[in-house]
Amino acid sequence: MTTRPEGSRAWTLAEAERYLSSLELFGMRFGLDRMRRLMTTLQRPQEQFASIHVVGTNGKSSTTRMIAAILQRHGVHTGTYTSPHLVSFAERIQIAERDLEASAFGVAVSRAARAAELVDRSLPEDDRVTQFEALTTAAYSELARREVQVAAIEAGLGGRYDATNVIPSSVAVLTTVGLEHTRWLGPTITHIAQEKLDVVRPGSTLALGHGLHPDALAVANRVAEERGARIVCAPPDPGVPVAALGSFQRRNFALARTAAESYLGELDEQAVVDAAAEVSILGRLQVVSNEPLTVVDGAHNPEAMTALAESLAEATSCRRPLVAVISILDDKDAAAMLRTLLEGCDALICTNSHNPRALPPPTLQSLAGQLKGPPAEVVRGPAAALARARELAGPDGAVVATGSIYLVADLLGAERLERASSL
Repeated sequence: MTTRPEGSRAWTLAEAERYLSSLELFGMRFGLDRMRRLMTTLQRPQEQFASIHVVGTNGKSSTTRMIAAILQRHGVHTGTYTSPHLVSFAERIQIAERDLEASAFGVAVSRAARAAELVDRSLPEDDRVTQFEALTTAAYSELARREVQVAAIEAGLGGRYDATNVIPSSVAVLTTVGLEHTRWLGPTITHIAQEKLDVVRPGSTLALGHGLHPDALAVANRVAEERGARIVCAPPDPGVPVAALGSFQRRNFALARTAAESYLGELDEQAVVDAAAEVSILGRLQVVSNEPLTVVDGAHNPEAMTALAESLAEATSCRRPLVAVISILDDKDAAAMLRTLLEGCDALICTNSHNPRALPPPTLQSLAGQLKGPPAEVVRGPAAALARARELAGPDGAVVATGSIYLVADLLGAERLERASSL
């Protein structure tokens, strides 16, 4: 296992990522005690900047980055913290819409590692700082060091006991609420919404996404009343053209605009127009190549797959045939996801991502057959699966790769390696 840097030497990006990967051994542990100890050890960096806290089931990363884009164009020095990443852990921390430099990320993680070592000494032997806590500590300490005025922070899992929930946020944002992670968050929309909305601070503002489930809306109203928070509801459309593809991204931008206005009080319309035209979201209806048109999207649950299906015609310009490449983790509702995706596809390639929890491709193929979908093939390995899909689609067709953020990460990582090797 990687240990903390010796003396004052900071880690390289590779060393920092090895350290973070080693913390996966400790799994996921709920509770905020370790985070509070980490923050105290580093002189409470999370209180040195204002914050906007984004929670929800889908759309968190996009909404978080869109909030930052709007604020940055209003002259506000802004940072972001999102998860998960696609290729490198360093993508999770941005300053002024730019990924943290590799060297700076190494410094931030080594700083967090030293704090984690001190905190671990004070904990029972079977209790240790987790990977997400170390990452969040690195993010908060670096955001403070860079003297950002406000940080848009995406919650990881839930809200109440999520490691991010130590910030004194003046604005909380709820994107959507769906049935996911029920083992940890509860069996119903009401339970899940309660967990997520614990991030609402007394006297703050709560911005709600359009079309929120009625049960989640009821919880939001109750929490706001109990905590003296003001509720603002986003419209279905942002009122400006949005470069990011998909109707769901227009809804996300409408929510981001509402949240930014809640923080600033008033928005400059040209700044909003510029943000909408310039913000891009990796791994969300992202066009990666043409002839055939090839799109990747990290839809990883039924709600996200429905949003993707609604936007596929726009993203692929109605090209035919449309061939899908799919990999789904074993804790997801694969049947519901496939049922939605297959309605608009002409062929399916079942594959596996690098994640050990990915369903076996033959299982996906069998499930697609039971759903009476289009012809389905098994091609192991994301790159080979994408190549086969492009072959089936032909130059006038289109390909969409989806079902898991890990599949998208594998494909985008391979693309970056290929580009690097050609330099």
